[in-house]
Amino acid sequence: MQQITCDACGQPTQAYDVVNYGSIETGYRKLCGGCFNADVAERAGLDDFKHVRFEPIEMSDASGRAHEFHFRARLFGSGVALDAFELRDGHPAGYQFQGIGEPEGDLLVLLGRLIEKMRRSLAVQHLEDSDLGLQVSDRQVVRGKIECDLDDEDRMPLVVIDGREVSWAELGRMVMTFEGSQFKLEFRDMSDEL
Repeated sequence: MQQITCDACGQPTQAYDVVNYGSIETGYRKLCGGCFNADVAERAGLDDFKHVRFEPIEMSDASGRAHEFHFRARLFGSGVALDAFELRDGHPAGYQFQGIGEPEGDLLVLLGRLIEKMRRSLAVQHLEDSDLGLQVSDRQVVRGKIECDLDDEDRMPLVVIDGREVSWAELGRMVMTFEGSQFKLEFRDMSDEL
């Protein structure tokens, strides 16, 4: 995994935990999550905020496949976001989750709520492999995350369902089995539970 040296503390940091922080006027610095949060906390007057680094955990999905989740906490304006994600080639990919809490709140409590959310999500399988390729499961509900397919020159959407990357074309092929059906497409923030 690629490591970047933090411009504030000088410590090597995983690339996924580095923030380019600053402005055009003052320039940008590459800060590790801890230094970024310390700066934001100081500017916001959050004297009691303590940055916490959580160790990765392993959880299994509905099919029994293991997934390793990494965490990062980021202060923002009126809250703190705690992200959980898998890594592929050193970058967040696959299953990704987020919880939002109060900056004065206990990050361990937020972590507990996030893990419960992850368990509920991992317990449901939306896709299944068949002789005809990937299909929507018999529950006839699909939940996932929209990303950009950087390998597609038209930058078409790429969806992540059950931690699997599914191209827009492949999703279209899967939903053709429901031709004539109605559907409801609802967009939610990353921190919301579906």
